Amino acid sequence: MGELDFTPFYLSFKLAAFATVILFVICLPLSWYFANSNSRYKPIFEALSALPIVLPPSVLGFYILYALSYNSPIGAFFDKYFGLKLVFDFPGLVVASCLYSFPFMFQPLQNGFESLDKSMIEASYIGGKSKLETLLKVALPNIKPSLITAIVITFAHTVGEFGVVLMVGGSIPGKTKVASVAIYEMVENMDYKSAHIYSAILLSISFLVLLFVYLVNRKYKKAKS
Repeated sequence: MGELDFTPFYLSFKLAAFATVILFVICLPLSWYFANSNSRYKPIFEALSALPIVLPPSVLGFYILYALSYNSPIGAFFDKYFGLKLVFDFPGLVVASCLYSFPFMFQPLQNGFESLDKSMIEASYIGGKSKLETLLKVALPNIKPSLITAIVITFAHTVGEFGVVLMVGGSIPGKTKVASVAIYEMVENMDYKSAHIYSAILLSISFLVLLFVYLVNRKYKKAKS
């Protein structure tokens, strides 16, 4: 076993932070809209948004890789106008992670908004508050457990990604080699001691994240009862 390089953890946390912030900005208005929508197209969007949960990462990773490749319209557009190489580069990992972790941000927020007392929202509108003010000042403060769950689980899920990030980003040290990919390579090279250390770190992080979410939700339920 050589000296442990913790750069993959830095890349994993950096990727998770970018994906979580981007998804929060995107999913907040979307989840608010669909929580209050009666559109007949709502089930179609909900089904599409949940696909990353049931699709094998290799399937999702393949289609993302194809969509972001240099020969695709999307990949060519970003390459030509922004100079971004989405495949086998960090920006591509961010895009892939946002698609893969989308339901983990969207669904808790939507469930939280749907659980709100509708009379409270109507009272806010009657009081002269706009839709944006109602969302930020009335709805969000009353779905704190859902909000915390969405943010924390999205971050943790992105840190633990493997299949999608490997297909889209490969394993370029210091660029796309995240912690989960590093563990896979250690096992391939029979460096089990390093793999144990990396895996133990991710296991501990995952446990602490879940413990934090359950403790917050339990505290919130006790406060409401």
